[in-house]
Amino acid sequence: MRRIAPDRDGLLAMIGEVFREHGYEGASLALIGEATGLGKGSLYHFFPGGKEEMARAVIAHINGWFEDNVFAPLRDSVDPLAGIGHMFAATDGYFRSGRRVCLIGAFALDDSRDLFADQIRDYFGRWVTHLAEALVRSGHRPDEAGELAEETVAAIQGALTLARAANDLDVFSRALRRLRRRLGLPANI
Repeated sequence: MRRIAPDRDGLLAMIGEVFREHGYEGASLALIGEATGLGKGSLYHFFPGGKEEMARAVIAHINGWFEDNVFAPLRDSVDPLAGIGHMFAATDGYFRSGRRVCLIGAFALDDSRDLFADQIRDYFGRWVTHLAEALVRSGHRPDEAGELAEETVAAIQGALTLARAANDLDVFSRALRRLRRRLGLPANI
């Protein structure tokens, strides 16, 4: 029986998980084909630029999710603390409470970093910028807000790594609680 091709979002999610599990270099077309149920011809039909185009599309897909669920609430919430609270809840959900690696962060540390440097810089830059702006709107001085935003995004990324390294998912949850308190929110998520 022929398998029906997933929609583009579903396809990008499947490919993203292969990159998360194997890294850019380790994610062969065979592994991607196995995960998606598509042969090389079909993969090249969707992504004529091959694996690099797939990775760029996955990063753009992740960036789009963060735009809708993290950056826009930070930027557009009338109550900046509500936007920051939404950021923590969305981040916790996206990273599955520390069970899911940040693929863009992993690409930033991988040998493939230079291929995707602009997309990586844009993702992290927007996160820090929108969080800093929300912190300014909540009463922080601009210099303090910028430092707190950098510290927060760095701590989230570090907590993901430490939780995985220690095989202790509570590391991520504890870090989010501390960060929430540091930014003036109740510790509960």
